Amino acid sequence: MKFRCERDTLVEALASAGRAVANRGGALPVLSGVRAELSGDRLRLTGSDLELTIEIEITVAGERDGVAVLPAKISSDLVRSLGDPRVEVSVEGDEARITAGRFESSLRLLPADEFPRLAMPADEAVTLAAKDFAGALRQVVPAASADDARPILTGVLLAAEAGGLRLVATDSYRLAVRDLPGTSVLAEGQSVLVPSRALRELERLLGSAEEVTLRLGEREAAFEVGDVRLTTRLIEGEFPNYRGLIPASHPNRLTVGREALVEAVKRVKLMARELNTPVRLAMGPDGLELVAITQDVGQAHEQLDATYEGTELTVAFNPEYLLSGVEVTPGDEIHLDTVDAQKPAVIRAGEAGEFLYLLMPVRVS
Repeated sequence: MKFRCERDTLVEALASAGRAVANRGGALPVLSGVRAELSGDRLRLTGSDLELTIEIEITVAGERDGVAVLPAKISSDLVRSLGDPRVEVSVEGDEARITAGRFESSLRLLPADEFPRLAMPADEAVTLAAKDFAGALRQVVPAASADDARPILTGVLLAAEAGGLRLVATDSYRLAVRDLPGTSVLAEGQSVLVPSRALRELERLLGSAEEVTLRLGEREAAFEVGDVRLTTRLIEGEFPNYRGLIPASHPNRLTVGREALVEAVKRVKLMARELNTPVRLAMGPDGLELVAITQDVGQAHEQLDATYEGTELTVAFNPEYLLSGVEVTPGDEIHLDTVDAQKPAVIRAGEAGEFLYLLMPVRVS
């Protein structure tokens, strides 16, 4: 294999494919590398840990077709460090020779015949508006759990809902639900559970793209964005009955400016330095007061203009979880609907919207 290309193009491609490379102990050694396959002037780079696979194709000046597996980190770091913008890569035997200007290096390759055969994407494809899908991912994915001990909660549910697509995630402390009306991806009643890690990478890839193509197989989902294809193994299992978590009615409603609340929480939570220190929201006819108290450190208060309908109430929340929900709720105003200090609260946009964020209160003495 031999080709020439622009340094920055190769750096970006190696970095994209490298984000899926296995970096945990016990994985096949060859999965620590990026598979490079040259055919004519098209170079395909593939990184995978078997759960997540990222493939990217770039145009190069190809001289000799071939396949090689480059050690991911050193090859990416090396190409990024090059001073000359033109790079030549040639493979002979078990070594890759990388040259740029007066620089020359050789890298020991990983055995290409040990790189696993990866699942092919399904033939049927659905195209989505990238901007809308990226916005939904930004709202929902952070609510998924990072605890691999409960794998079901590390996924995001994609479900057919009322003529559109619904995305749902929960870590049992909070729940995010976003509807994309008119987006027909799944058959009626169908749902799949996609790993949140894969969707975080997809959000990164969407960037300024106009559309994303989704292909669903029995065990995998593939997302295509331009010349990049991300494939992930679906999570098997039953997602929790999230509908039962959402209270049927809320006797109390706070309406407050979204940006003002975001800034106030950021300031007040500076006093909530301890991991379990909540921020209290005292709601009543005079508006909203935020309070944080940390033993032996100090306390902070801030009053905000707000309208409140219901019984005077003080509810405490994890400040990071509260902030996470308020920041991604659209609109200038938000509603905070509550039942009491122990039951879940719901954050919605001031106008009728397609996003809902449920948050469990923290018990305080």
